[in-house]
Amino acid sequence: MSAVLHLPPDIFDALCKAARQGYPYEACGLLIGRREGSVHHVVAMRQARNLNRERAHDRYELDPADYLTAELAARDAGQEIVGIWHTHPNHPARPSETDRAAAWPNWSYLILSVEAGGVAAVTSWRLDGEAFVEEEMAS
Repeated sequence: MSAVLHLPPDIFDALCKAARQGYPYEACGLLIGRREGSVHHVVAMRQARNLNRERAHDRYELDPADYLTAELAARDAGQEIVGIWHTHPNHPARPSETDRAAAWPNWSYLILSVEAGGVAAVTSWRLDGEAFVEEEMAS
């Protein structure tokens, strides 16, 4: 069974808005929902602070306090964190080696390529062993 990320249009729109607002720096956050086998159903997105100040234009460090807040809210709602989203300002929506080194198995990694004119591309990935594999996206 192939990996699928179900992302409703309203959440997709909220992600694109956060990406545009964060430009020219990397924005980041969490995807909240539920897992059904290899299918992730996103029901909410949470924005998090990027703690990386030195290289905020091409790196992110998700604030652990924001992660904990999202984790607790998801648990209270009977859901879980199913992935991370972040932007690549002026770069393709493909995972970097830095992204891969920090990735956790069985999570979706949604990347939004954002430019001065807006969001250029959106892709999602899952770690398969030591490499990322692009996952299908559906609404």
